[in-house]
Amino acid sequence: MKLSIGSELRYTFPQPTPAILMLNVHYTRVSDLVSPDHIVVSPSVPISGYRDGFGNWCSRIVAPAGTVTISTDAVVSDTGDPDVVVPAAGQVPVEELPEETLVFLMASRFCDSDRLLDLAWQLFGHATPGWGRVQAICDFVHERITFGYEHARATRTASEAYQESRGVCRDYAHLAVAFCRALNIPARYCTGYLGDVGMQPPYPPGDFAAWFEAYLGGRWYTFDPRNHIPRIGRVLIARGRDAADVAMITTFGPNTLDSFRVWTDEIGTG
Repeated sequence: MKLSIGSELRYTFPQPTPAILMLNVHYTRVSDLVSPDHIVVSPSVPISGYRDGFGNWCSRIVAPAGTVTISTDAVVSDTGDPDVVVPAAGQVPVEELPEETLVFLMASRFCDSDRLLDLAWQLFGHATPGWGRVQAICDFVHERITFGYEHARATRTASEAYQESRGVCRDYAHLAVAFCRALNIPARYCTGYLGDVGMQPPYPPGDFAAWFEAYLGGRWYTFDPRNHIPRIGRVLIARGRDAADVAMITTFGPNTLDSFRVWTDEIGTG
C-alpha cells in the first residue's frame, strides 16, 4: 500500500531563532519513499543537515522573526504487514550483547530506570525472560497509564509517569523502556508516523507517535504499550535513548507554536 505522510507546524518567532528539525523519514525507510520528504520552510531560509550519533537525519535553520511555517509532504510504500510478533524471542545475556546495544541499557533523561530498578524486579521478575517479560511490561504500562492530550507534560519522566498514572504516547514508551532497561533488556525510544490504517473509524486527529524497540533474540522488535496491538503502517523518523534525543523541532529562543497538523493516510496499493 501507499501512504501520504506529512506535517505542518506554524510558529511565531519574536526574533531570528536557530532551530534543529528532525522531520525526515529514517534512513532505513528511505528506499520506500515514492516522493521525497523535503522540508519546506516558509518564508524560505537556508537549510543544512547532519547525522546525529544515533543515525537520525537532522536539519538546521535560523528561523526569521515573524510567522514561520515548517512542513513536509511525501508518499511512502509500505508492506501493509502488522508489527512482527515472535513470542519465542529470548533475552540476550548482558555479556553477549553487541556493543552498540549497551547504550540502550543505561538510564537517560526521561527513562530513569535507576529509580525503577527494585519496582521492575518486583513486578516482572517472575515473567518469562525475553518476549514474555517485555509483553508483561507492555500489558502493565497500558493499564497503568490513562491516555489524554490534556495530560501531556514535556518534562515528565518515566518514574513520574508511573506515579501519576497518566500521560500521552511518549509517557507509555518512556515507562516501558525504563522497565526494560532495569531488567537488563536494551530498549530504544522511537518516533514517527502511525495512522489508523486497519482500525475502525472514527479516527482521532493526526499526530506523531511514540513507541519503542526491545533487543531480543539477536534483533530489535517493535512494541507499542499505548496502542497495545500490532499495527499497520508505522513509518519511523528517529530513534534514541528517549524523547530528548528525537524532538521533532528544537528551538533555541522564545517562540509560540500557533498550529500543528500531522497526516498519515492510505492513498492506494502498490
